Amino acid sequence: MEPLSGGWTTSPHAGESLRVRVEEQSAAAGVRRRITALAERLGFGGERLGQIQLAATEAAVNLARHARQGEMLLRIVRDGGAAALEFVCVDHGPGIADVPVSRTDGYSTGGTLGLGLGSIERLADHSGLYSRPRIGTVLYARFQPPPAGPAAPAGGEMPPIAGLTVTLDGEEECGDAYTARLVDGAVYAMLCDGLGHGPLAARAAWSAVRATHEVAAPSRPADVLRCVHRRLASTRGGAVAVAAIEPAEGRVRFAGVGNVAAWIVGPERRHGMVSVPGIVGAHAERIREHAYPLPRGAVVVLHSDGLTGRWRLADQPGLLGRDPLLIAATVLRDAGSRHDDRSVLAVTTSGWGVTA
Repeated sequence: MEPLSGGWTTSPHAGESLRVRVEEQSAAAGVRRRITALAERLGFGGERLGQIQLAATEAAVNLARHARQGEMLLRIVRDGGAAALEFVCVDHGPGIADVPVSRTDGYSTGGTLGLGLGSIERLADHSGLYSRPRIGTVLYARFQPPPAGPAAPAGGEMPPIAGLTVTLDGEEECGDAYTARLVDGAVYAMLCDGLGHGPLAARAAWSAVRATHEVAAPSRPADVLRCVHRRLASTRGGAVAVAAIEPAEGRVRFAGVGNVAAWIVGPERRHGMVSVPGIVGAHAERIREHAYPLPRGAVVVLHSDGLTGRWRLADQPGLLGRDPLLIAATVLRDAGSRHDDRSVLAVTTSGWGVTA
């Protein structure tokens, strides 16, 4: 049986993800400088680098001028062996009243670079936007590296998986990590919240990622979790959730230990999945697996306890059928935060893996 050693969507490594608060126009220069450094690591240069700088600067200027509590996440994302550059913008209002108009050529709020959202989206290889008046906006743009780099095929389908991690202020490494892969019509997903924060928590979380990659497919979530438990014995341990999302069978199989939250979110309600108390790597003797019904078009969300449960996708019309990164970013924005690392992983089920 072939190991699941490739094709994984995995959280960024240390130094590959930066959060920038964008509440003043002077922050745009910092965004430009930081995204340039990340872009050059992936081999971007010349005209394409200039386009990335322009798009990121325009997004930052718009956040500073018109949004409340604006932030940008600048990061390198990896899907299997392919790397790409991405920025994600989130804010708490006022939102965009007319999204189609905002995408029109030449449309831009006064005083910006004049690109407009439509131009930012065209400069990117992949992008997405979700906005609600008085609530806020989520925008992302992804740029594939030049052909000589480890790029994914241009115009290829995005996986139904997306996650975000945010490092606790003052730390250089995030103690949360996730990994997920689509294989044979199912998504296998794991999220680990390393105990505490800082380098030792990050070591535990990345040990969980490596252990997950070593397990053959298809595997039961409980078996994956037992493998992770053994691997984390030499670390400080953590909370871990493992899910197998199977739209064709209409089910999610789940096993979790500790306080990683796991939800199945449908059009009308969300249903929590049960983890048992314990610490993976230390005290996880009672690993149990449960199966849950998966409604058509539902989204599965895993997140660490750095986020609260104060979020409701039902309050975001039309979001369930959108890009998983827009969903993950919305949860990250709306959930609030505790004094800890934060992570969220979203898996959508619309449009793949479902038999007629």
